[in-house]
Amino acid sequence: MNQQDRRLPGIDALKAVACMLIVWHHLAFYGPMSDVVNARMPGLIGWLYDYGRMAVQVFLVVGGFLAAASLAPQGVASFTQPGRLIVRRYQRLVVPYLVALAISVLVSALVRPWFDDPSVSGAPTLWQLLAHVLLLQDVMGQEALSAGVWYVAIDMQLFVLSVLIFCVQRSLSRRWPATSARFGVGLVLLLTVLSLFVFNRQAGLDMTALYFFGSYALGMLAFWASNDRRGGPWLWTMALLGMAALVLDFRGRIALALVVALGLFCLQKNAGMRPVCWLQGRQWLARLGQMSYSVFLIHFPVCLLVNALVGRFWPTGVLANALGMLSAFFLSLLAGWALYRGVESRHAPSRRLSQAGLISS
Repeated sequence: MNQQDRRLPGIDALKAVACMLIVWHHLAFYGPMSDVVNARMPGLIGWLYDYGRMAVQVFLVVGGFLAAASLAPQGVASFTQPGRLIVRRYQRLVVPYLVALAISVLVSALVRPWFDDPSVSGAPTLWQLLAHVLLLQDVMGQEALSAGVWYVAIDMQLFVLSVLIFCVQRSLSRRWPATSARFGVGLVLLLTVLSLFVFNRQAGLDMTALYFFGSYALGMLAFWASNDRRGGPWLWTMALLGMAALVLDFRGRIALALVVALGLFCLQKNAGMRPVCWLQGRQWLARLGQMSYSVFLIHFPVCLLVNALVGRFWPTGVLANALGMLSAFFLSLLAGWALYRGVESRHAPSRRLSQAGLISS
């Protein structure tokens, strides 16, 4: 567990729970197993279908929290080589991502001849593959080759945007030290307002970091509030921004992001309280949280393969399809462990870069 995880014992547990919800959301979203089970358990499948995806807000807020801790713990840039930081960040994200993407393409090719389902992607084109390698598939209008790859692209955008913000702050501070020390924080606040009040209400912008920056920045504010002896102004700013955005246009995803941000603040400020100690004592949650990125990347081809097999041999059996969903879930965790041990953990260039909501060193 890295330094930031030790400072916040519950962070891996949060990532673990959110990761499991995302897997179950995709199991409910992509049939046909969920279609069969839905006939007997419509409430559960419907809830996972509609609300399970909101768990991504946990990753966004945690990502912002850890980005602030690494890039600007005092509200000013603490790094000196932004270009190198961005390149190494890209490498950290993309190496396990490409392995999982290759497996997804192979599984789709394997089941495509005999499994007719919308979740099976077509044979990828060279342009489509290039777009995925560059993490620009949505911007370039290319069909995703796996579920959840959009988040990897958004994570990279958010990281680059954060680095650029504090690069501007550092450049200005060299010329006007007295007036620009907090310029980076001011720019974060400005973009937070624009994201929560404008960009996040425009569905067409959901392929850009601007749509998600509000949730990410709530995590940043939560860190600054918990890292400052006089954290009250930070806390009130975070709470008022979130509440005002909800009054203007209530969105469940923003409400959850605000709750997570407040929770992170409480966990950081009260590291010895009983709930945190309870979370810290659950080693399996900690391990799952550490490998959550790998699970997130690899679970779709696993679920696709199990869906194809169960749909072929037991197309109407409720029990068989329910067991198939359970099997797909646990096989996804096992595959995530293998990807983490075999790829992700071996390509971690620096502990300092381990700051995405999904990534742990």
